[in-house]
Amino acid sequence: MTAQEPTRPLRVAVVGGGPGGLATGIALSALPNVEVTIFEQATQLREIGAGVTIGLNGWRVLGLLGAADGIKGHRRIIVDHRDGLTGTLVGATASSFPPWYHPRRVRRMQLQSALLDRIPPGVIQLSKRLTALENRESGRVRLIFEDGATATADLVVGADGIRSVVRENIFPDHKTTFTGTTVWRTLIPWKSMDRFPELNHKTTWFHSPVGFVMTTPVDDPKEVDKDTDGLFEVSIRKWVDPKRLEVEKFRWGVDAVNEKVLSNFKEYGPLVQEVLSHVPEGVWKEYSTFAGPRLEKLTGWNKVVLLGDASHPLSGAFGSGAAFAMEDGWILARAIEHTHLNGNPTADSIAKALEIFDSIRSSYYLRMYDYIDLQERKVDGAKRNASAAGISEWEAQLRVTVNGMIGDGLPWIYLNDIGNVWKKYLKGEAGDSVVSPSFDR
Repeated sequence: MTAQEPTRPLRVAVVGGGPGGLATGIALSALPNVEVTIFEQATQLREIGAGVTIGLNGWRVLGLLGAADGIKGHRRIIVDHRDGLTGTLVGATASSFPPWYHPRRVRRMQLQSALLDRIPPGVIQLSKRLTALENRESGRVRLIFEDGATATADLVVGADGIRSVVRENIFPDHKTTFTGTTVWRTLIPWKSMDRFPELNHKTTWFHSPVGFVMTTPVDDPKEVDKDTDGLFEVSIRKWVDPKRLEVEKFRWGVDAVNEKVLSNFKEYGPLVQEVLSHVPEGVWKEYSTFAGPRLEKLTGWNKVVLLGDASHPLSGAFGSGAAFAMEDGWILARAIEHTHLNGNPTADSIAKALEIFDSIRSSYYLRMYDYIDLQERKVDGAKRNASAAGISEWEAQLRVTVNGMIGDGLPWIYLNDIGNVWKKYLKGEAGDSVVSPSFDR
């Protein structure tokens, strides 16, 4: 840069206003000489779904973003695992952390509101559904929206979820398909669960050979009036062989009637049947889940990057998808800060920042895919050996499933310290970044 050359900002377009997009907006807006716009397809910002889990990894990145204090919810001190067919308790976990660091199940809107409070005015544009990206000779990216509007940016961040349009544009050969799994979620009055004293104060998983039913409060009785304002979540999942379906599924966040929902869970025991029967009519939302193969890299054109579900298109993310996306956004900001400094953005500095981001986060997601593959092999092996062990194939599968959820706690996920990840990168170190929490606040 010469003395005569005026300074111009790095223009970043973030596609998607979920937790990952908002976290990216917060982290990048804090940098000098960076101009951020978040393009969200919805006409108003609202979270689709019911609850979201925030574990220690989530609290850590929320703290770095300055958004942790506004989030309340149910402290997951005890989590029960039951055989959904019989209701039998088969395992349980208990948090050993001090109260502030307990995993919490919270209303999705609470997380979104806490992040929105940290977004500077004018950063978010609503009703902007992306249809295409163009790799311009100028070195920028042109964004084309459904309403005919366009925008240009030095860097595009695809935070637009598992059905990412950004991913489709930079990796046109990558395809996602319906997994066979359908999810139904709802929030109901907490008081309505008083008839189930064994469930109404804790998180409970009911497992079956083809899915689960999960019940949990999403509020803390110390923070809301349980009988008037408290909410309780019921989230259920069912898998069927996609080859058996006569029509393709594209339903996402649509209304579902009770009769249809209950018809998919008839194999469960009396306790689950009774819980589901007490859900009021007209409150279920249905979601069809899609997934695709692992991406070899999370960047394209040296100026487009994927984060969150767009970067690891799976039908589930260990109950930590929001944390993954927020960690992505924070690391991206650190990489840009590291390479961009205060000078004008260049193709080389942007490409270097994306190379750093990819080196840190691609390896992390590879580990996640490898773990999923390992669990599938364990289930297959347990089923093959079930007869010799004197148990049914379902009992063998249940043992592997529950142990995978409560075994060693997956510390590389739930205890991940994203701040320490960056420090280790700067020191040229590799390996785990699991750091025991400091309990001083």
